Amino acid sequence: MQMPQKPPVEALLFDLGGVVFEFDFEHALQHWALHSALPLDELRQRFGFDEPYRRHERGEIAAADYFESLRRTLRLSASDEQIAHGWNAIFRAEITETLDAIQQARKHWPCYAFSNTNAEHQRAWTAAYPRIATTFDRVFVSSEIGLRKPEAAAFAHIAEAIGVAPSAILFFDDLAENVTGAIAAGLQAVQVRSPADVREALARL
Repeated sequence: MQMPQKPPVEALLFDLGGVVFEFDFEHALQHWALHSALPLDELRQRFGFDEPYRRHERGEIAAADYFESLRRTLRLSASDEQIAHGWNAIFRAEITETLDAIQQARKHWPCYAFSNTNAEHQRAWTAAYPRIATTFDRVFVSSEIGLRKPEAAAFAHIAEAIGVAPSAILFFDDLAENVTGAIAAGLQAVQVRSPADVREALARL
């Protein structure tokens, strides 16, 4: 029996962190350790993508409210400005090879980005990686649309906004749970472990 053919791809959708730039929360924790009553190892155990973190990424709470939750969880004696300095220390190198591949792909398909992020981080990565603004036709941000990956409603929102059926969108993300969520929502999807994964998926198209 022949496998059913996938619909032709009409649009490409890319995650940002882990796909077009590197980030590492260890740098935030090392900064916060200077202001915490707890040792660094305990900060690593306590910090996580908890409910306040997710609400912050949906734009449901402001940075000041999220930072207050960090103060309690990590026992920080730090101002919002000091916490924000650590918060934005996570951003590392641009993944130039992937951005180059996306710019080539954009000659053939519209290219969009979708990031689970908050307003504070959005300001930081917009300034740090100016190529994002010129590489993508549109960037969708969880804190602006009120929806996060891997929620099915998030993918449905983007499909409707760009006017492309979910099945005709090819999505790239470094996290398996987001890839699984995208497939469940009807998209085609690729897990990105390196720029080669992006390059090879585009070559197959």
